Amino acid sequence: MRPLQPELERRRAAHLYRRRRVLGSAQGPLLQVDGEALLSFCSNDYLGLANHPQVVRALQRGAEQYGAGSGSAHLVAGHSAAHHALEEELAAFTGRPRALLYSTGYMANQGVITALLGRGDSVYQDRLNHASLIDGGLLSRAELKRYPHNDLGALAGRMACQRSGEALVAVDGVFSMDGDLAPLRELAELCREREAWLLVDDAHGLGVLGRDGRGSVDHFGLDDQAVPILMGTLGKAFGTFGAFVAGSEALIETLIQQSRSYIYTTALPPAVAEATRASLRLVQEEGGRREQLRLLIGRFREGAAQLGLDLMPSETAIQPILAGDAERAMAWSRALQAQGMLVIAIRPPTVPAGSARLRVTLSASHSTDQVDRLLEALGWLDRERLDREERA
Repeated sequence: MRPLQPELERRRAAHLYRRRRVLGSAQGPLLQVDGEALLSFCSNDYLGLANHPQVVRALQRGAEQYGAGSGSAHLVAGHSAAHHALEEELAAFTGRPRALLYSTGYMANQGVITALLGRGDSVYQDRLNHASLIDGGLLSRAELKRYPHNDLGALAGRMACQRSGEALVAVDGVFSMDGDLAPLRELAELCREREAWLLVDDAHGLGVLGRDGRGSVDHFGLDDQAVPILMGTLGKAFGTFGAFVAGSEALIETLIQQSRSYIYTTALPPAVAEATRASLRLVQEEGGRREQLRLLIGRFREGAAQLGLDLMPSETAIQPILAGDAERAMAWSRALQAQGMLVIAIRPPTVPAGSARLRVTLSASHSTDQVDRLLEALGWLDRERLDREERA
């Protein structure tokens, strides 16, 4: 049995050690973190619905009716009327015949890929895809072929070499660490030509982009024929928990029969499904939240450009500031926390080596004054001095 402590110490020395923070408050711009009051810019609660009164009341009512837990898997005795209603509403929202609830987005991506592919098949993935897509490809035992970020030429070349088996292209609609969008129109056309499945993980697009928040697929004007497999999570813009896959009748029935991460796990609590039904209504009815978010994104990018910050080309709520190495990103994050700001440093292996960054995420619940406070703190951030201290 190998000792574990040396690897932990190596991570500490390389500024790659991760630790949990303990929150003492509900999600929102102002958090109690390890007993300290901080202005947070690191939540995926893009529309500010995680603590919305209507969502909280729906959760409470759901618990009163269904209890705290579902009791078993969907295929045993855990599939409630709340789950069923939410699936129908998500299918209608995404413009697809059916939707299927999963307990997490990680399980949804693994469940889809492993149900559809096996030995002799090929799965093509962007190098910046979320880990759940990559792991799903590995677990499927299909041949995993990765291509440079958003490089359609490279993808087309790899697909042209495939001579047998099924083909599936899996991609993030909005890339979680860079904030940019996949070229979905071109990907859909390439998949049509090659008769390949296209799976879009729209965890960071649903609720935020497209008509009434229908996501990146709708943003590009694509339908269920162009993108036959859509995965969405419920713990980001929807503010609750869980995930779903939407697609054809045959796809959903196949997943019910063959998706191990759906079959062999306890269904999410019905009360959470009721809360998500409330948040889904708010996503569609309160377009002002998306407009507020859009204005804050523009304000932040304009102010950051004036400060000379190294922003990435993102027009979404995810606004990374490149630092380069992990030590520098950590120093910047600590300096911001000293000014009352919580902005997390993202380091390898979450991002490629040499691309550590501060990942600023904005929410409709932020005010313009709070965004200005962040910009002011970034302006006071003496990056050159911090770099000198790191090297000393």
